[in-house]
Formats: sequence, structure tokens, C-alpha cells
Amino acid sequence: MKLAYHYNKASIIIAVSVLLIGGLIYYFSIRYIANDQLDRDLTEEIDEVKVYINLHNQLPKQVDFDEDQTTFTKIETKNLPRRFFDTLYYNDKEKIVESGRAVEGSIEFNNSTYKVVISESKEATEYLVQLILLITILLAAILLAVLLITNRLILNGLWNPFYKILHQLKTFDISDRSQLAIKQTKVDEFNELNTALLNMTSKAKSDFQNVKSFTENASHEMMTPLAVVTSKLDTLIQDEDLNAGQLTQITNIYSYINKLSRLNQSLLLLVKIDNNLIKEVDQINLKDTINDKIRQFQELIQGKVLLLTSHLGNKHINASKYLIDILLNNLFSNAVRHNYMGGEIKIILTNKQLIIKNTGEKSALADTQIFERFQRSTHSEGTGMGLTLAKNICTYYQYTISYEYLDDWHVFTIGF
Repeated sequence: MKLAYHYNKASIIIAVSVLLIGGLIYYFSIRYIANDQLDRDLTEEIDEVKVYINLHNQLPKQVDFDEDQTTFTKIETKNLPRRFFDTLYYNDKEKIVESGRAVEGSIEFNNSTYKVVISESKEATEYLVQLILLITILLAAILLAVLLITNRLILNGLWNPFYKILHQLKTFDISDRSQLAIKQTKVDEFNELNTALLNMTSKAKSDFQNVKSFTENASHEMMTPLAVVTSKLDTLIQDEDLNAGQLTQITNIYSYINKLSRLNQSLLLLVKIDNNLIKEVDQINLKDTINDKIRQFQELIQGKVLLLTSHLGNKHINASKYLIDILLNNLFSNAVRHNYMGGEIKIILTNKQLIIKNTGEKSALADTQIFERFQRSTHSEGTGMGLTLAKNICTYYQYTISYEYLDDWHVFTIGF
């Protein structure tokens, strides 16, 4: 989820929590203030009753007076503590029962003690509290709506420089010599990020160009003496005065020189693949390409008396013919070289995958290492780079490649 979502979520949770807690505190505070005001009014009513008794030397009539209800009850207790409490109030005009507030106390009259209870309606106060609560809820809802809209508008504008930086990182090409188009913003943190990004990409491009130049120059410089050595070995091999031992030694040297040359070419190709230096894209009919590859390997297949069967469907891909040719070369070569005399090879091509399976050693290969560089079996005469190249080519085109040992078959599967 995006950062704006997490920010909005956190801010809304905090705002709702604060509003809820604040609303509860506000509600109970208003209720307390309203009840306190009623209690003050009721206290004044008791004082008025006492004044009335002193002036008229009689108890007031037990009727509604100023919408208050007063009752007198003779008691034996001399000192009755004054207390305030909620009660029910009967509205004679409306003929309904409402919530009310009452005070209970004692007065002295004619050497007797009377309990006086004065109650009045809380309806007006309750209505006022509910109105205030409703207004508070409405204001909270409006505040949340404004907060959401404001966050959405402000954050979208605030994070635009970040998304531009992210887009440039996604489209960053280390082989492109042009600098990133960095724009200054009003936010210091984004400016620092832009500066750090510019320095990092410049350093990466500089290092890449240095490594690229070194690799290309080293490869070129290695190929020249290798070609000279190979040429001189060709001349020596043709010398009729060589004895059998010398011929064997020269042949071995010739073999190692060829191996070193292939290794050099493989390493150079890996560098090009890893750094996205192979740009050409062709439309390839994979079925026809595999059939051509079968014909190219026909002599080696017949030399080991291998039985090759193929089931090829139509499959077209967009890729470099050069890289696909290397991929198929390595997989075919692997299936032939690691097979035994009279073994089998099966090739299956569908719209979703290419399967090349062969017989060979009666044990599985180390599937976690076979695609690593310079990993090869003890009996292999290769450079240990073939499956690494195959893996890198598949990764380059976002294909998958896997290996499994199933029913005495070594199976390599490429998923498109």
C-alpha cells in the first residue's frame, strides 16, 4: 500500500480517537455543568421555602409553583443531610413523564422536622445537551471529511517530486551517458535525496564505463595472443617431424587454448547480458530454430548413437537471434555431452514452455549450483559457463529455467 494510505490511516485513527475521547469528556462536562446549575436552582428553591415559612408562619401548599413540584413529609430525624439526585418528573401540561432533578433536605416548623423534596424538569437541559452533542458530532464529521480531502490534495502534490524520482530510478539505464533530470523542490529532504541520487547514479555510470572499457580491452588484448598461439600450434601440428609424444602435448595445449578462448568469450557475453548491452530484437520461430539446431548437432548425436525424439508446437518469441542461438547451443551441447552411448534425448515445445530432457548419470545434479559460474561435473570438459549463460539469457528475457531429475531423466525446462 502507498505511503499516503498509511499516513491517512494513522491521521484518521488519531483524529477519531481524539474526537471520541474529547467528545466524551465534553459531553460529561456539559452534563455536569447542567446538573450543577440545576442543583444551584434547587438550592435557591429550598431557601425560598424557608423564607416563605418565616414570613407566613405556614408551610407552602403542595402544588406546582413556578413549574417546580414540592412535597413535605414529617419525619422524626432532626438533621437530614441535603442531597441531590435524578428522578422522574410528571409534566401535568403535556401529560408525560420526563427526566427530572430533585433536592432533598429538612426544615423546622412548629417544633417539628419536615423532609422537603423539590423536583424540576430536566427536559430543557437534556435537550440543550443533546443539541450540543449533535453539533459536536456534525463538526467532527465535517473535520474528518476536510482532513481526508486536504490530506489527499496536499499529499498528492507534496509527494510528486518523490514519484518523479522513483520513475527516474525505474527507467534508469546505466549504459546511458546522459545525466538524470533533477529539479529543485521546496522540500529540503527531497533536495537532499535528489543530490544523493545524482551522485550515486553518476558514480555508478562512471564505474560501469570503466569496467566496460576494461572488459572490452582485456578481452581484445587476450584474443590477439590467443589467436597467435593457436596459429603457431596449427603450424606445429602440421610438422611431419613431430613424434607421437610431442603431437599429444601440442594437441592438449591446443585444446586448452581453445577452452580459454571460449571462456573469454563467455565472460564477455555475460558482461554484455548483465549490463543490457544487447539491444537487437528479432521475431523468432522457435520451432524452426530448434529444427535447425537438431540438424547442426546431428553429427554429434550420431557419433554417440543417441535416439532423439521431438514434439514441437508453434511458438514465436521476440529476442536476439544471437542469444537464443547461444541458449539452445548450451542446452543441446549439455544434453549430448552428458549422455551415454546409446542414450536418448527428448525435446518438447509448447506455447508455454520448452523441455529438453536427456539420459545420463544415474543421479541428480546439484540443482542449487548448476546455474552458478564455473560449476561443472568432474567428467565435464566444458568451461562451466554454459548453464550460467543459459540462466542469464532466460533472466534477461524474463523466462524461467529449472532443472529436475525425474525417472532417470535430466530435465531442463524453460517457461515463457
